[in-house]
Amino acid sequence: MSLKNALLRKFKERRATIGVVGMGYVGLPLAVEFAEAGCAVIGLDVDVNKVQRINAGASYIADISDDRIENLVACGKLRASTCYDALTHADAISICVPTPLRKTRDPDMSYIVQATRSISKICKRGMLIVLESTTYPGTTEEVVLPDVVKDGWVVGEDIFVAYSPERIDPGNQRFSVRNTPKVVGGVTPACAEAAAAMYETAVDKVLTVSSTTTAEMVKLLENTFRAVNIGLVNEMALMCDKLKINIWEVIQAAATKPFGYMPFYPGPGLGGHCIPVDPHYLSWKLKTMNYNARFIELASEVNTSMPFYVIDKIVDALNDQGRAVRGSKIVILGVAYKPDVDDTRESPALDIISLLRQKGADTCFVDPHVPEIRLEGDVRLCSQPLCRRLLQDADCTVIVTDHTAFDWRAIAENSRLIVDTRHVLKDVAGAATVVTL
Repeated sequence: MSLKNALLRKFKERRATIGVVGMGYVGLPLAVEFAEAGCAVIGLDVDVNKVQRINAGASYIADISDDRIENLVACGKLRASTCYDALTHADAISICVPTPLRKTRDPDMSYIVQATRSISKICKRGMLIVLESTTYPGTTEEVVLPDVVKDGWVVGEDIFVAYSPERIDPGNQRFSVRNTPKVVGGVTPACAEAAAAMYETAVDKVLTVSSTTTAEMVKLLENTFRAVNIGLVNEMALMCDKLKINIWEVIQAAATKPFGYMPFYPGPGLGGHCIPVDPHYLSWKLKTMNYNARFIELASEVNTSMPFYVIDKIVDALNDQGRAVRGSKIVILGVAYKPDVDDTRESPALDIISLLRQKGADTCFVDPHVPEIRLEGDVRLCSQPLCRRLLQDADCTVIVTDHTAFDWRAIAENSRLIVDTRHVLKDVAGAATVVTL
């Protein structure tokens, strides 16, 4: 029996051992899904605390309950380690490590390089290696493949290498790993077949594309689509503001068209692990080919300017109340990048708070999911309890993240002035003066 067929049989019979490198918001949910499907899973992470918590049956990801981890650990389907030697007997390894941008907007590939070099020391014939980390087209073949293919091995016969972009949406109660279709591209057709067989154990629908570069591009298109359209609607908000037109009314009316239009909404800026970052991988790659990705650059310019626009709104709103921003007490509601998560990566709230502090405002924040934030200069701020006194004492309340835990009616009734960047108070009556984008 060929190595590929032996691997396919292991996946089909749920006898495969799968290693997942990187136990973050992507790796842990994937590991749990594989384990619940019946495969033995080894999670690897350099963070000792994460490894200890998994092995103790505890979760640190909001979307994964402690019970799910505890049950899988108890029955021997899931365990974690900080040592790559634990993956020696794995049949497949999925790489789910971070791929951040440097300040120069160049991709930081160090986590992928470190992972693949460590895997190269323990990989064996018949093993499947899949990269899930978001990256530029060509990474799998240029970075991963040379590290894991040993002398004399033939890709697609002795070892199988593929790419499958992660599609995790933290906080999404409707779509999880299981019911979100998985895209797979292999270095060879046999590699794609092996990767598809692995994901079919844990995902309802798997789509195979022609190559790893195509699969890499799929992820970048998905998030560039969102970044560009959010940039467009943010610029529409700026234009509507100058024209004294309500952008929210415009969007609501446009959304009644049943074809040719998809509503996007303006906001205080882009945040999170994907949309503000991923398009720049593509932009960087194209610059190496003397091509300027103009839509991406323009959308980034508009989106990164939105916190400054919010500051202008706050300053103008305070001026209308006869107050200067310097010395004003300002409460920021929500610092996570999206509702009902604890992730502050690239959150526009951090920029808004920093800019307000630079202008001399007395600024605090409330977030039921984020106990503490760290600003530049190692400044730390702790979340304040949301109460009437806090709102009543504030000169301005700024809604940045629309967590469902917030009582909007109570906020409206107890605030004097509100800058609502999320349009959540459109149907809420209260005593406050409300300013929207």
